[in-house]
Amino acid sequence: MTRVKKGVNALKNRRNVLRQTKGFRFRRSTNEAAANEALAHAGAYSFAHRRDKKGDFRRLWNVKINAALRPLGFSYSKFIGAAKKKGLALDRKTLATLAEHNPETFAKVVASVK
Repeated sequence: MTRVKKGVNALKNRRNVLRQTKGFRFRRSTNEAAANEALAHAGAYSFAHRRDKKGDFRRLWNVKINAALRPLGFSYSKFIGAAKKKGLALDRKTLATLAEHNPETFAKVVASVK
């Protein structure tokens, strides 16, 4: 079998890794071994945080809905319970958007639940 030298492939891999770690701090953007490890951690964090983001947004929507409900004499938990009993088909994302951008429409929704 003929001999294959790996210089071209190694250089290509090194360039690719260092290109991906551009903007990382200290050795992690210039040293191949540190860059490989940094990329492995970055990938793991991004995977985990894609899942976390869904919960973060739900919490944010809950806070927005609650803030809009307080002046209308409702608490978040009481409103959600009443909305479920009435069979309200709006999800929290939609309710939060209404509460933030269309308060008068949101007030009508709250009145329909009361």
